[in-house]
Amino acid sequence: QVQLVESGGGLVQAGGSLRLSCAVSGRTFGLYVMGWFRQAPGKERQFVAAINWSGDNLYYGDSMKGRVTISGDNAQKMMLLQMNSLKPDDTALYYCAVKTRTSGSYNSQDQYCSWGLGTQVTVSS
Repeated sequence: QVQLVESGGGLVQAGGSLRLSCAVSGRTFGLYVMGWFRQAPGKERQFVAAINWSGDNLYYGDSMKGRVTISGDNAQKMMLLQMNSLKPDDTALYYCAVKTRTSGSYNSQDQYCSWGLGTQVTVSS
């Protein structure tokens, strides 16, 4: 089993930046894609970004495209999400997740089998 722990969330003013981290431990073989999702109260979980395990394919959702950069470090077993130009609508609980299937949509939450507990991001106006 894979364990995922997010960190780096907090309170930031509109226009500011945050860098989220996802630490990976346990069984890491068989991983295909790691992704970030977010969910605000009363709303559906939304795809933010994803990266394949080798780090050469990056995917971004429309909601934050151009304002986020996803990266990974196999040696450190860490996935990072740099977020810039944050808006109040970005306020949500941000999750990292693991996809093991080689088929299926990378932006669909039901394709991911392991999840962290999330880190809260709050953007004030």
